[in-house]
Amino acid sequence: MDIQQFEDSGLAQYAYAIYSEKAREIIVIDPARDIRPYLEYAKGLNAKITGIIETHPHADFVSGHLELHRVTGATVYCSKRTGAAYPHVAFDEGMRMMLGDIVLKALNTPGHSPDSISVVLIHGGEPRAVFTGDTLFVGDCGRPDLREHTGNMTAHRNELAKQMYHSLREKLMVLEDDVLVYPGHGAGTLCGKSLGDADSSTIGLEKVSNWSLQPLSETEFVTALLAQQPFIPKYFPYDVGVNRGGAPDLQPSLDKVKIAAEITEENIIIIDTRPQSLFKQGHLPHAINLQNGGKFETWLGSIVAPGELYCLLAGNGMELQEVIRKTAKIGYEPFIKAAAVYAGGKATMAPLPLADFREHPEHYTIVDVRMISEMNDEKIFNDAIAIPLDQLRERVSEIPADKPVVVHCAGGYRSAAGSSIVAGALEDKVPVYDLGEAVKEFVQ
Repeated sequence: MDIQQFEDSGLAQYAYAIYSEKAREIIVIDPARDIRPYLEYAKGLNAKITGIIETHPHADFVSGHLELHRVTGATVYCSKRTGAAYPHVAFDEGMRMMLGDIVLKALNTPGHSPDSISVVLIHGGEPRAVFTGDTLFVGDCGRPDLREHTGNMTAHRNELAKQMYHSLREKLMVLEDDVLVYPGHGAGTLCGKSLGDADSSTIGLEKVSNWSLQPLSETEFVTALLAQQPFIPKYFPYDVGVNRGGAPDLQPSLDKVKIAAEITEENIIIIDTRPQSLFKQGHLPHAINLQNGGKFETWLGSIVAPGELYCLLAGNGMELQEVIRKTAKIGYEPFIKAAAVYAGGKATMAPLPLADFREHPEHYTIVDVRMISEMNDEKIFNDAIAIPLDQLRERVSEIPADKPVVVHCAGGYRSAAGSSIVAGALEDKVPVYDLGEAVKEFVQ
């Protein structure tokens, strides 16, 4: 037996392959959009992928389960509560499937979503591991506020939080302490709020260290779980729908993206993925500097709404193909009006006169684009206008144009995007500056 973990660091997402040497068969759990790693893994073992398990319809990434089914003929399993529109077999409480001498047993564990399941691996007659999807993480549990308005089954966050309380205590905590825990996400995901850095754990370790498994009343648990959850990116409800229906095959969808020699589109969102230093030297008017890296996929789906057309720019052909593939991880490749290699442009952004800003911050309008929870934890400038980056395009009119504007975040990535959004909206009425990494010298 072998359990292989596959990580997508950009989305802090884990997929798994369970291999039975006896049967020379593999079952994949929660595959990412790009199915090539699972096919290569199977080829290396001279084994066949016979099953695919979806623990729930994912909100933060597009799954490759339907394409993997088409390519391999493997059966897709998910909860009947999902209302899946793709070919599947129900896999719910108490149901079992055999993989050689391995038994996989389903547990209905609602809480993150009404249709979440966890999968217990039994070998030698004993539970050895549990694949918890977005129910139990290392150090945390899944957020309960993503399915109030989308999916086959919707539920209020309070009701799902109560279900999470019971799923954790009645389904997962009753497993033996040495049972390995393999979660669907690691630190950095927006599907939880305080995940640990480890990529796996045990039930025993989580009982000791995970806040959500501590002796709390249901009311105490619900209050704690609902407090200060991260923002919900615009693309999350869209991805739930895509995953319930099954995504189109990846490469044919990528092949439809128009690669242009230049961008001539007007009145369309322009996403410039070049480093901020190059962007500030010259870019297209109104372009948004969303740099490749720094969780590009998440921020693309937070700034641009599903269905909004956009142009995608990169500094060279290799980087352009890379960012196109990243858009596909959240199902945003159909919204690319055109993609192009780009360098230069008439619009520029001057560097902040830092010495003057240090001496006279009152001469500037300061805009803080961090998340509300970050602002509550640590205020950097007392008089800053607080507009989180995911809301900035819609709320940029709240920024006065009576003095120069300085945009900041916690480290520089989001302020590069935020300052470009503000500069495009204010259209040279006043200078707009990016505080960038210099923000660190103002943190107490």
